[in-house]
Amino acid sequence: MTTHSTACILCSRNCGIEVDVEDGHLVKIRGDEKSPISAGYLCQKAARLDYYQNHDERLTHPLRKKPDGTFERVSWDTALSEIAAKLKQVRADHGGKAFAFYGGGGQGNHLGGAFSSAMLAAMGSRYLYSALAQEKTGDFWVNGRLFGHQTCHITEDIDHADYVLFIGTNPWQAHGIRNARDVVRDLGKKTGRKMAVIDPKRTETAALADVHLQVKPSTDAFLLSAMLAIMVRDGLVDEDFIRERTTGFEALREVLSGIPIEAFVARAGVPMADVLKVTHDFAKAEAACVRIDLGLQQSLHSTLNSYLEKLLFLLTGNLGKKGGNNFHSLFMPLIGHSDEGPKNLRTVLTDMPAIGKLYPPNVLPAEINNQHPERVRALFIDSANPMVSGADTQAYEAAFKKLELLVVVDVAMTESARLAHYVLPAASQFEKWEATGFNLDFPENGFHLRKPILPPKGECLPEPEIYGRLLEQMGELPARFPILEQIAKLDRKVPQLGLFMAAIGAKLARDKKLRRYGAHVLYRTLGRALPEGAQAAAPLWFLAHGYVKRHRAAVERAGHQGRGRALGEALFQAILESSSGTLLSRHEYTDTWSFLRYPDGKIHLEVPEMLAALRALAAEPEPDPQFPFVLIAGERRAYNANTIYRNPEWRKKDPDGALCIHPADADALGLADGDRAVCRSARGEVEVTISRSDTLRRGVVTLPHGYGLQYGEKTSGPVLNRLTDSNHRDPIAATPFHKYVPVQLQKC
Repeated sequence: MTTHSTACILCSRNCGIEVDVEDGHLVKIRGDEKSPISAGYLCQKAARLDYYQNHDERLTHPLRKKPDGTFERVSWDTALSEIAAKLKQVRADHGGKAFAFYGGGGQGNHLGGAFSSAMLAAMGSRYLYSALAQEKTGDFWVNGRLFGHQTCHITEDIDHADYVLFIGTNPWQAHGIRNARDVVRDLGKKTGRKMAVIDPKRTETAALADVHLQVKPSTDAFLLSAMLAIMVRDGLVDEDFIRERTTGFEALREVLSGIPIEAFVARAGVPMADVLKVTHDFAKAEAACVRIDLGLQQSLHSTLNSYLEKLLFLLTGNLGKKGGNNFHSLFMPLIGHSDEGPKNLRTVLTDMPAIGKLYPPNVLPAEINNQHPERVRALFIDSANPMVSGADTQAYEAAFKKLELLVVVDVAMTESARLAHYVLPAASQFEKWEATGFNLDFPENGFHLRKPILPPKGECLPEPEIYGRLLEQMGELPARFPILEQIAKLDRKVPQLGLFMAAIGAKLARDKKLRRYGAHVLYRTLGRALPEGAQAAAPLWFLAHGYVKRHRAAVERAGHQGRGRALGEALFQAILESSSGTLLSRHEYTDTWSFLRYPDGKIHLEVPEMLAALRALAAEPEPDPQFPFVLIAGERRAYNANTIYRNPEWRKKDPDGALCIHPADADALGLADGDRAVCRSARGEVEVTISRSDTLRRGVVTLPHGYGLQYGEKTSGPVLNRLTDSNHRDPIAATPFHKYVPVQLQKC
């Protein structure tokens, strides 16, 4: 048995863990107290990570689909040479728009994304689809309008807040914040700090709250706009903050002053007295912050919701202060910025622009399944499973069957992989050097580079090798850079001299084509000089120097030392050497204002599209009663994570992913616990197991994500996205309305 430090890979927190490994199995898992990020915290899901590492659906060698639909084993050379030839043919015949890429890194699997992005460059395409674009691009769009750049991302300083407002999130199960259960439990101890929860369900977090506003599903825009209108009406706006830090407030004030507060609160279905209490207590708190998640971002009015929730802390002056909301630094660039002008390439059929350099998965099936000469014909899917996790499974099914080339890179034979022409086996997250880009904390931010703790299974390769070899086959990348390799080896002995920095800078200046493949050039040069086979970490050298350039003082406060470029080298070395993670930076709260990107250094509150959407709310009709229930799709529960847990035996509870329903609604349908029923939407139907729960409002039902996976000959739980429709989406960001799916129920 050996013991290793690594990290959990099941959610964005990536908590540090210590793992005992024996005979290829993760036999014991506990929180790593040395982690500067999680300090020993761990939730119940991580204890069962061996079900990710070892199961019957693991891929161990490349596969090629035969004409009869079955797969045959082929060599890496055969698979990559054939894929390269097909890609070059698609590019020659149809141009870059015919190629798209989906994924490029799952939870905590982000180093591979630096290398997979080279495929878009090689094909001359910009069509990058991802789960992030299915969840967060409305938020990114609002950030761009308010703060001047779509990468200006907000976090929350819950640890120091006097009042925390959770909207559409249940940290007890979803985590997403540092040491979630400890934090929520502490807030619930009535120590003078308060929390309120806005959620259609009485979740574990809501049960601990001082006030729970149990809204009707997807009425958040009505409730939040009413709360903002109360702030304006009752003089709760921080006028000094508004005057000094913002522009455009008068236009916003005019719209908010016209909000019919009582009617909107009634529409949300919550008591006016509670709304007044939450609004006044939040606004009057010395330090208050807002934490949101997909319950808000995937409900009706999702982009408008992202605007309104930010106005809560902006109008009350709770940005840029201890215990408030703040911007944060990013070590790895998760997204970019997409201008809204003509240079923003729009999709061919659905006319969708990029947001944050990402395209929304909701439009991908339509971009494939059409007769347009510039339709998407070739697709790579990496560390993603849109057949199960994307809205509208039927649409993906039909679209993928039309593709001329579908390649899936993954660790398991997923539902998406079963439709592929080629399936390429990636090493698991515990078999390669890896890291997460979800470094979203403030004032302290950390980064954890994880070493492999197991050898790869069979012929599995890490993503840098897969994509590097494919680029070689396409004639895009040479196999070696011998001079740069030698300089890199010399440079690692005295890195402060900057020999390699000068050499690679000169090389890329001379060869513009290689700039597209910078991560691969670093992998094949500097990477070969790094210890313990840490080639995949080579791009972090570049990122470390960039991070120091942007945040030198904060890096120094975190304890890293060095003059000039030596500080970047010191930070990179610390990342390489720490098995439990590294504290990157320690910011001061006043640093928040350096993140704003508008030339005037102010927040621009007037967003015309959002003000127009606010004005339109009052005339919005009530939902169509054709379907008597509203399904909240994708609920977080104790034993669902994501589709990387293939073997259903990992679940101690809820093996079927039951549909939760209020007992009175169940009685009306004659449904008892454990009964089977058909849940039917306008798009499709699934069979479900019934679980009665008085934590829900009447007329509301819930189903979890992470089920509907084929394991062997069986499918565990409902294929949730057979109920969702890719056209049921936000008009700006095309985010799916997963939290508002009208359905019917019928006992089997």
